[in-house]
Amino acid sequence: MKIAFDPWVLSNRFQYHGTQVYARNLLAEFRRIISAQATAKICLFSSSHDPHGFEDIGLVPGFETAEAPWLRFDRLWRIAGLRRAAASVSADLIFSPTTHALPMGRIPVVCTIHDLTPIKGPSHSAKINSVLKTFMWAAAKRSRSVITVSECSRRDLIEHYRLPPEKVHVVYNGFDRTIFNALPPDEGRLKKLQSAHGITAKYIAHHGTLQPRKNLVRLIQAYDLLLERRRDLDVQLVLIGPAGWQYEEIMRAGKRTRSRGKVVFTGALRDADLALLVKGALLAAMPSLYEGFCLPMIESMACGVPTIAANTSCLPEVSGNSLAYFDPLSIEDMATCMERAIFDSNLRDRLSKNGMQRANIFDWQRCAQETLEVLVRSY
Repeated sequence: MKIAFDPWVLSNRFQYHGTQVYARNLLAEFRRIISAQATAKICLFSSSHDPHGFEDIGLVPGFETAEAPWLRFDRLWRIAGLRRAAASVSADLIFSPTTHALPMGRIPVVCTIHDLTPIKGPSHSAKINSVLKTFMWAAAKRSRSVITVSECSRRDLIEHYRLPPEKVHVVYNGFDRTIFNALPPDEGRLKKLQSAHGITAKYIAHHGTLQPRKNLVRLIQAYDLLLERRRDLDVQLVLIGPAGWQYEEIMRAGKRTRSRGKVVFTGALRDADLALLVKGALLAAMPSLYEGFCLPMIESMACGVPTIAANTSCLPEVSGNSLAYFDPLSIEDMATCMERAIFDSNLRDRLSKNGMQRANIFDWQRCAQETLEVLVRSY
């Protein structure tokens, strides 16, 4: 069978999006898997207008590339361009790693719906969110099979769209083990990076896009409460990641009252620098109100950083109930959890050990193999 891989999310403008991390890692692992077996072939479309960095993929056995001029026209590609391109190469199945292409026409589609963010935790304006919900509805209802990244998201999909349970398959994500690992950081590089961003003390870290769903205003308020309780505590709060939708309130919260000057916003960082700052943290905090998988949590755990998380959505499931959890709506509970993790060395050791052990089950090769199995069964 021939699978047409939708490359839309590989565009340069999605550089810091989790869906691009997912798509790129799947492709990289597919290159290894498919070249060694004959169960499927993959066609990846490309456009000279916006190269995606996989131009040599056609040289790998089991892969081919095809020029798709429509790929440069965003709406045209999502509405009709993908299925026309797939038909032009006689594809048997279309795989879309997102929900941004309408599954219409005679060629069956399998898509990945990572979460129900447009419904449960919008990250865009009302107008854009309405479009996202429309595409997600079409992807859920009209795709032959749906892949999702946690049992929590699977339940959400089945309940919200009334999908047959056998249609929705859970395949956990992986993470980049080459940089997110428990190897000691280069102290010289770490100190230089910390100095460049105004980090002058031990710190609590969070990484991810600055947006309301991440619940960072409450995290800052809980940190402020922690400083009020422990006036001699010299610990900063470092928020690593690009500014997203409605980030302004988060920035304003970091400049208020006791935490003024102690909340650091680094902006977007290269993966290597991001991993370095994560490794240097005293504690990682994940207060998100809603997630489908929460790759930043797994990355922090893999680095051996003691990690605490909200007790909501998929976070306890994905972390295997191996962390310390708090009510993300309670500033008091969040502050108490941070305080315990900072001052209880036995708890920190346990969180570090449990986190690394749990993170070890997540692997991109496994993700790609299980994804390919779903694709083949769906044909």
